[in-house]
Amino acid sequence: MGSKTYEESGVNLEAGYEVVRRIKKHVASTNRLGCMGNIGSFGGMFDLSALNVSEPILVSGTDGVGTKLKVAFEMNKHDSVGIDAVAMCVNDVLAQGAEPLIFLDYVAVGHNDPAQVEQIVKGVADGCIMAGCALVGGETAEMPGLYAKGEYDIAGFTTGVVSKSKLIDGSKSSVGDILLGIPSSGVHSNGFSLVRKIIKDAALDYHKYYDELNGILGEVLLTPTNIYCKEVLDVIRNVDVHGVAHITGGGFDENIPRILKDGQGIVINEGSWPILPIFKFLEKYGNVNHREMFNIFNMGIGMVLEVKSSDKDKVIEILNKHNRKCYEIGFVSDKAGVEIK
Repeated sequence: MGSKTYEESGVNLEAGYEVVRRIKKHVASTNRLGCMGNIGSFGGMFDLSALNVSEPILVSGTDGVGTKLKVAFEMNKHDSVGIDAVAMCVNDVLAQGAEPLIFLDYVAVGHNDPAQVEQIVKGVADGCIMAGCALVGGETAEMPGLYAKGEYDIAGFTTGVVSKSKLIDGSKSSVGDILLGIPSSGVHSNGFSLVRKIIKDAALDYHKYYDELNGILGEVLLTPTNIYCKEVLDVIRNVDVHGVAHITGGGFDENIPRILKDGQGIVINEGSWPILPIFKFLEKYGNVNHREMFNIFNMGIGMVLEVKSSDKDKVIEILNKHNRKCYEIGFVSDKAGVEIK
């Protein structure tokens, strides 16, 4: 009786039960060492003692996908935004040198469409597999009246672990260190309020193929955020990494200085890596100041590693093993600020 009464308010409990049935196989696919129990408990569990980490420090992060979701609604494509949600969280804890262990997702919908929610959670599971972490729980909230039909929001939370001696906290940053940039896959999940404004103001079409992009605009924009965990953890295990910066909102100007000591700055050599076509496209159609682009977007670099120049070849060799390119994009200077040459 209660279920019918609730349904009259716009919440479908049966659809909620079907979501749980549909996503169980995706959750199971993310199982890893340390996982305990199964989905359906009140809390997600993880056995830290299984890892044999000395002096473990837990590093947690939470984030969402932002207004990139509006592009997913426009394109009716929901299977990759879950990867973005994972990437935004795990790449952040990775910046402290932590290996992501667990992930939880929160999906809020206006109307519970089990097939759509399954697509979203499948993306989350795909991201967790790429990151090497387990999806140990989550929440799907049906909130009629708060989200329009077909629309939703997704956010994630992760916890990783690092040995206290291996924690990357900026204390090793030295003038003369080089900055190695690992390429992004595209816009990732930041700057989409501006992206959407440019598209609207310039009367561009998400569904149209543009030669400059060599693709359909909406599909290019929905390219999932790169997840860098496995390759960067391999680097950290084998090289003395002085800093790791995840290039998110605020671009180069806000994110790279976070790994420096007071009084230090960076010099970036533009032209030392390929800037992706999507950024040139947005700069042109949005009439955005070129320098300002580096203050908003990742410009083709998703993650930056700060190392001694003598370690450069070793880092490149390890990243090559993981089929990741990297470019020497600049260095740490003794003058505070961000200079782009």
